[in-house]
Amino acid sequence: MTLCGMTCSASGTQHFEHDGVEIAFLDEGEGAPVVLVHGFASNALVNWVYPGWVTTLTRAGRRVIALDNRGHGASTKLYDPAAYHTARMAEDVRALLDHLGLDQVDMMGYSMGARVTAFFALGHPAYLRRAVLGGLGIRLIEGVGLPESIADALEAPALADVHDPTGRTFRAFAEQTRSDLAALAACIRGSRQTLSRDQAASIRAPVLVAVGTKDTVAGSAHELAALLPSGRALDIPGRDHMLAVGDKVFKAGVLSFLAEAP
Repeated sequence: MTLCGMTCSASGTQHFEHDGVEIAFLDEGEGAPVVLVHGFASNALVNWVYPGWVTTLTRAGRRVIALDNRGHGASTKLYDPAAYHTARMAEDVRALLDHLGLDQVDMMGYSMGARVTAFFALGHPAYLRRAVLGGLGIRLIEGVGLPESIADALEAPALADVHDPTGRTFRAFAEQTRSDLAALAACIRGSRQTLSRDQAASIRAPVLVAVGTKDTVAGSAHELAALLPSGRALDIPGRDHMLAVGDKVFKAGVLSFLAEAP
């Protein structure tokens, strides 16, 4: 696809504006659309292009749309935690679909992106055919997953000043992706919403919950899948939260799930 938003760069990244925020996105391939929503401190390239997801899905005959969430990648950076409420990020996704004239899609999110996808499923069920929640299990309901203390690590003078192991991991990752550390600190403080069990039970679209067996962040995939009317769990063997993203078992499970009839 070569549809351009407000601008279209030579690299293929396009842009549109919603809620006063410029959102960058990729739009590649032909066929039934699947929208990809990346995790915290990542972006469309790091979460979906480099691990081979865009290639995998386009080769399977899918049109792939992957956005940079607000505060991430090439999208506008914001410094008020309230700007990162999960429902507001879900509205960015809805606005992108309207911008592209899409009325029904499959959607896959990872970690924070899975939380955004769940909020999208709750707020805009008519748009959603199937959903994949990667790297997020029962902590969609119970707790949040990533600790808010990561914000302190992001705001530390330097990586050497961060002694908390989780904080160090995400500070190093954010530096590697050349992220805006202050924007990410605001994001993790503002995007810590959960769903109730009743809200989860109201999501009617088929949902695949995929979590690494060594993931200590996401919580149980099986517990969350059991709460969803059409949920199922996929274990990603031997993978932790950071390494599950590009796993071949994950990819095979998603391709099989998305290929099923409505």
